[in-house]
Amino acid sequence: MSVYVVAQSRIDDRERLTEYVGKALPTIQAGGGRVLAFDETPEVVEGEIAHPRTVILEFPSHEVFRAWYDSEGYQAILPLRLESAPGTLIVVNGLA
Repeated sequence: MSVYVVAQSRIDDRERLTEYVGKALPTIQAGGGRVLAFDETPEVVEGEIAHPRTVILEFPSHEVFRAWYDSEGYQAILPLRLESAPGTLIVVNGLA
C-alpha cells in the first residue's frame, strides 16, 4: 500500500534549503519515491497551519519510505532540512 509523506515547514535559511532540495530530490527518486505536490503558500480553508511550506511525497510502501529515510545518503543531508526549514513530517497510509 502506498504511503504519503507530508512535510510542512517554515523557511529559516533559503540558501541552505535550496542546497537540501538539490541533494534530496535525487535520493527520493532513487529511493522509489516521487514528489506529488509542493506549495509555499497553500490556501488554508479551515483552521490554521503553523508552517506553510508544504511538500507531499509518495512511496510505494512504508518499508520503501523507511529504507529511503533511514538510508545513509538521506541521513547525511537531513541536517540541512532540519536547520533550514524546521517543521513537521508525517507519513499517511494510502487507501489502496
